Amino acid sequence: MNKKVCRKCRKIIVETEINAKGKEESLKVCPVCGSTVFTTFWKGTALVIDPDKSEIGKAMDVSVPGKYALRLSR
Repeated sequence: MNKKVCRKCRKIIVETEINAKGKEESLKVCPVCGSTVFTTFWKGTALVIDPDKSEIGKAMDVSVPGKYALRLSR
């Protein structure tokens, strides 16, 4: 399972998903912010359960619960 990170919102997503026909296809748009720019190089992760109560979530400007990269490279 390959993962990639959105460069705009830092959301970690699975690189491929199963479409309606049952075939794998690559994600081309971030489901959180709509960006099309991704990277596969990052360090550290933060799991944000409740963005409104999370200090890390507020500092990272997270509005959707999920797994986020702390530092992007390249």
